[in-house]
Amino acid sequence: MTIVAQLENVTFAYRDQLAVEDVTLSVKEGDFLGLIGPNGSGKTTLLHLMLGLLTPNRGSIKLFGQSIASFDEGERIGYVPQQATDKGTTMPVTVREVVTMGRFAHTEHARVTSEDRGIVNDALETVGIRALAGRQLSQLSGGQRQRAYIARALASDAELLALDEPTVGVDAESRDMFYDLLDNLNADGMTIILIEHDIGVVTDRANRIACINTNLYHHSDTESFVESDALAEAYGSTGRIVHHDH
Repeated sequence: MTIVAQLENVTFAYRDQLAVEDVTLSVKEGDFLGLIGPNGSGKTTLLHLMLGLLTPNRGSIKLFGQSIASFDEGERIGYVPQQATDKGTTMPVTVREVVTMGRFAHTEHARVTSEDRGIVNDALETVGIRALAGRQLSQLSGGQRQRAYIARALASDAELLALDEPTVGVDAESRDMFYDLLDNLNADGMTIILIEHDIGVVTDRANRIACINTNLYHHSDTESFVESDALAEAYGSTGRIVHHDH
């Protein structure tokens, strides 16, 4: 089984503020990893370290078997940051233009071919927004914008999809449809790392859980997480799992 991301004894601090301490974990091809922890626990920092957006103070990180320091195949990663929904309100571009950006790493001098356009159409179809292709991104709902960013990742042939609280501000029905989409993408072989504050959603959808509060409290399959004390240890008395009907 291919290891997509490998962290060994990773520590990172913002000046004197320790954010992640001595974390070792791996993400295998085909995993749907839920990354959970209290507010300020280091979840986003850990994800940024995994993707090479931050450099660890100690430890080593590999992506697709390459040292993060020399990794230069960004098209293999689709990243939807926490603020993506808000940023979409000010971008003067159409949905098709956003998704087409995913092809630029594969084109010469940004010349989009008929094959590229077909790939873009397929990506729009997969996430269910082909009918919205001509709309301005700013005209879409938060959930629709998130689908556009996922379509961009699909168009780039990304093998890893990383999402940081992608449904903040999205209504419950759209949220369920969004997570159904992630389930389908994962079933088709996409590796997914998801930060989500709703622990019930994570345990319902993800097949592996990494629970962090500066230190890593759990990293294994979802069933063993539910049966463990990791939630109480990481969250104190505030953590609980609420399962959702689909």
